[in-house]
Amino acid sequence: MWLAALAILIGLAILVWSADVFIDGATALAKKFSVPSFLIGVLILGIGTSAPEMVVSVLAAIEGSPELALGNAYGSNIINIALVLGATVLISPIIIRRGIVKRDLPLLLLITVIAAWQLRDGTLSQVDGIVLLILLVAVLGLQIIMSIREGYHEHEDDIVVANAGSAHSNNLEHLNNSESLEKLEPSVTRGLVSLIIGMLMLVASSRAIVWGAVELATLWGLSELIIGLTIVAVGTSLPELVSSLSAARKGEHDMALGNIIGSNIFNTLAVVGLATVIAPIAADPVILSRDVMAMGVLTILLVTLCVFAFKTKRQFGRTSGATLVLFFMGYTAWLIQSVSM
Repeated sequence: MWLAALAILIGLAILVWSADVFIDGATALAKKFSVPSFLIGVLILGIGTSAPEMVVSVLAAIEGSPELALGNAYGSNIINIALVLGATVLISPIIIRRGIVKRDLPLLLLITVIAAWQLRDGTLSQVDGIVLLILLVAVLGLQIIMSIREGYHEHEDDIVVANAGSAHSNNLEHLNNSESLEKLEPSVTRGLVSLIIGMLMLVASSRAIVWGAVELATLWGLSELIIGLTIVAVGTSLPELVSSLSAARKGEHDMALGNIIGSNIFNTLAVVGLATVIAPIAADPVILSRDVMAMGVLTILLVTLCVFAFKTKRQFGRTSGATLVLFFMGYTAWLIQSVSM
């Protein structure tokens, strides 16, 4: 027990440090190659921070526990939006851009609907897994093409959205920081080294935290599904949480939001797809009636809040963040109640 608790404490300390290194590397590469921050968030941060979910789910499928993989992926999606994004915008509001509303969020909603439809009969076959992996390739290709085509033009919306004094000063501070970073002319080598080291340490520290948490949860007698939906899902979502908070703190709001959207797309398509190809999944009916439904409702809520923020020319701010965090608290209470019944 003491070893598990020590793994959690040390893992958390390394996790916070590695997130800053990871974001610094991603930011340096984005500026060096003039790649939109949102695309960096979707591809590098989104996929990179989903590595723990990938490792946990694949190992679970190989070891004959595919239901843990499913609970991990869907639980992580719920936590990414409700807790990670909610906590991020509570600290630093995000500007919602046109492309996010018109392309990225509808795409996330469509993928969520496909995931629910595949589980309508309570099973996921290897064919379902192959379909998810094919969709992953198509979606990532679309994200790359559209984001590069749009480039930085969407940043013109900042002038319209920044209608408050505090928001204006935040934008000025962000511009000053950007100018300072550009003067530093970050090297590709330094950016890549920071990115790789940060990602490896994120994965390693999150694995240590997950191991310690699962060991403690097993001692407390929690079920495999609940461990996957809560402790493992929260633990494997720690890279998204700390990297999004770090990105928002450094003024990289597009990167923070892209991290969440990219991670959820990757979890639904790649994590579940790979686990299903390895071992078909016969899901507990409660996953569809509770967890997939919660994921769907939360995704619709996210789309609604983002569209409202965009249409009213407001930031995706603290009220929306508080709403998402409250959803997470309600979902967690629902899980605890279902276990006690």
